[in-house]
Amino acid sequence: MATATTWVPSTPPNSDFSLANLPLGIITTRSDPTPRPATAIGMHALDLKLLSSRLDLPSLLPSIPSLSSTLSQPTLNAFAQLGRPAHRAFREFLQDLLSTETTRPELLRDDAALREEVLVHRTKVMMELPMEVGDYTDFYAGEHHARAVGVMFRGAENALQPNYKHLPVGYHGRASSVVVSGTGVHRPVGQILVDGVVVTAASRKMDFELELGCFVGRGSEMGKGVGVDEAEEWVFGYVLLNDWSARDVQAWEYVPLGPFNGKNFATTVSGWVVLADALEPYRAEGIENGTELQGYLKEGRRENMFDISLEVELTTAEGDSTIISRTSSKNLLWSFPQMIAHHTLGGCPMRAGDLLGSGTISGPRGAGDQGSLLEMTDNGKKEVLLAGMDARRFLKDGDTITLRGHCGPDGARVGFGDCRGRIYSAAGVSR
Repeated sequence: MATATTWVPSTPPNSDFSLANLPLGIITTRSDPTPRPATAIGMHALDLKLLSSRLDLPSLLPSIPSLSSTLSQPTLNAFAQLGRPAHRAFREFLQDLLSTETTRPELLRDDAALREEVLVHRTKVMMELPMEVGDYTDFYAGEHHARAVGVMFRGAENALQPNYKHLPVGYHGRASSVVVSGTGVHRPVGQILVDGVVVTAASRKMDFELELGCFVGRGSEMGKGVGVDEAEEWVFGYVLLNDWSARDVQAWEYVPLGPFNGKNFATTVSGWVVLADALEPYRAEGIENGTELQGYLKEGRRENMFDISLEVELTTAEGDSTIISRTSSKNLLWSFPQMIAHHTLGGCPMRAGDLLGSGTISGPRGAGDQGSLLEMTDNGKKEVLLAGMDARRFLKDGDTITLRGHCGPDGARVGFGDCRGRIYSAAGVSR
């Protein structure tokens, strides 16, 4: 099915949303402002709530008796809790429904009135936050980034902390400020150190972080850990994630307990959740860890990452755009199953909708593949040259950062769409 074509019109070969993908999201439209599930196919969104009201899904998919009720919810949390087998069966149903060679053409392909009703051009939809996020945990699994930042602040001999290759380092973020792509981000105010004097002011070192995000699809029992080789069953799907950072606020506050106001003001995720099964063909080995791991972190397979091509685009207030970084999501030391196993080791329960961030993903070259301006500019010591004869050390008001990611060939591309946010002044925020 991965190489099949769709009958849905205006589906370009280089679309992120091929028949091999079919990510899920929550949409609203001007004609119906009720948040509801949809899937992306080419330039269209298929309204799943409306589709489920027109088709007899219980008879078409008897293995998922509660499917229709989950597709009427304003978030994907209930659908996520159905579990990986149900996600797989529903995705395969949609692939057949939307395929040129569908086995049930009468259900949608040959029903012009229904097609007109349930297929909406994506320019006419507004993306909402796909899941209700109960908790957000950001890890630090990008070794190239961690090493570069460690050299910057502690020197080459102490670049990585002693624990770094023994466990997935992370911190608990703030779920209330997780926002969907397209939401404006205002420059945070915080305590910063200026020429040895502490002041309260708007951050002067606004930065982005290129990350991959993972939504948890099911809960776990309090007091009971999740095994690393079964943790895949806890994964619902993946998004691109920008964990915005105020580097000057962070630098002053993070000792001894870690990030706080320098990170909690906004985290942006892409609106379409790529289901875990869609990425299975693109597994790859991550960064080799030469340390002997504790038993609970030892995975049964070596290809525990995904080779997703990632890029970062910076667009100035004047409209000039520059691709400032390209790398791959395989540049991680720790996998999401390892993160889940470590997260639950002490008995911490997971819940559907929990969001895990990979940490900043940078490549090994150290130039052109870095996941933050902190690395690109050596903490503001040099400039990144942009189109339009412009340059940046850190982000200015009016700048827009867009993250993109995809894998697979044209015609069968599995992509995420945009993860985009524009910086506004500390006085307010717009969308």
